[in-house]
Amino acid sequence: MANTPEPNSEDPFSGIPFLGDIAKAMSGQGPINWDAARQFALLGATGGEQEPNVDPASRMALEALVPIARMHVGDLTGADLSTTDVVTCSRSQWAADTLDSYRPLFTDLATALSGATGVDEDATDPMAQMMAGLSKMMAPAMLGMAVGSMTGDLAQRCFGVHDLPIPRIDQRLKLIGANIDAFAAQWEIPLDEVRLWVLAHEFAGQAVLSSPNFATPLSTMVRQYVAAFRPDPDAVIEKLGGLDPTSADPMEAIQQTLGDPAILLGAVSSEAQREMEPRLDAAVAAVVGFTDWIVDAVSVRVVGGSALRIAEAVRRQRVEQSPSDVFVHRLLGIRLDEEQVRSGKQFVQGVVDRVGDDAAIAMLLTGNDRCPTPSEIAAPGLWIARVSES
Repeated sequence: MANTPEPNSEDPFSGIPFLGDIAKAMSGQGPINWDAARQFALLGATGGEQEPNVDPASRMALEALVPIARMHVGDLTGADLSTTDVVTCSRSQWAADTLDSYRPLFTDLATALSGATGVDEDATDPMAQMMAGLSKMMAPAMLGMAVGSMTGDLAQRCFGVHDLPIPRIDQRLKLIGANIDAFAAQWEIPLDEVRLWVLAHEFAGQAVLSSPNFATPLSTMVRQYVAAFRPDPDAVIEKLGGLDPTSADPMEAIQQTLGDPAILLGAVSSEAQREMEPRLDAAVAAVVGFTDWIVDAVSVRVVGGSALRIAEAVRRQRVEQSPSDVFVHRLLGIRLDEEQVRSGKQFVQGVVDRVGDDAAIAMLLTGNDRCPTPSEIAAPGLWIARVSES
């Protein structure tokens, strides 16, 4: 008879080899299971279908327009964009690169959410010990599924890297040619005009988010936000327990459950996060508003009459809430709804109206600690007064 391993008090599954192997597989990559993240990102990006390679004609057409957009954004902002590379990629490639670029941020999130089990791990009750171990075992995989699903869904809609206003480690501009082509066809706008608008937006985002005035403070605020989560695994277990195994499509029920931020978040938001939200909202609004202002100014020159139509169509798409938008807001604290877009636009236009184009650009792109506060985003004059004194 085979020897039964002695139970290990630090591993509630040590006496059950099968479950112990699963536990090791699911938690062996740290606080987040990156294999699960990549698989769900790929699934979300492609819809489970075979994805064609990037169309060479589309890639070459975009590359031909890069110098035009780079020159005009550089001339307007004074930013050095000469070393910024542009890459056309597939949805799945974009999703994989996005996971890599935001890996430190997602790791902070995972570490925060795995910081407590919600169950008394020192309890003598075997069931309590089992639940504590189960919670620890599931957390990395669940978080991998969540960030992977969010990234995959973003890959279905985004044009490039600056649709999400969070600075990236990788400074290359990665465009999803298929999404740009589909958008132009949907709105019946000449494809090259849409391509120029998207390139202008990407270079504008690069100019804004490479500025020390926005890059460091915004990155710091987002990482502080995700690190401030306080997990409640009981909410996860309750949600999973409510699944109906007899439903007509069990897999669809599981996907809907995994797509609900409540399964991961429940009551995990902390007081610290609620205190951060107004300042983070103000910084995001300023970044979005300034980027849009640059794009509007540039696209009128290079795109012509279709510029305003493209901008309106893009912004209409942006404020439509999708599952990925809910996750981005709930998990990362980044809110991109209509109110945010409007407040950012009004703030930047208010600065321009008071000091002029050139002075506004210089004030927004230079210096440190110049992110507007919640009161300043609604009163540009207060912001101008503060930064003029520094």
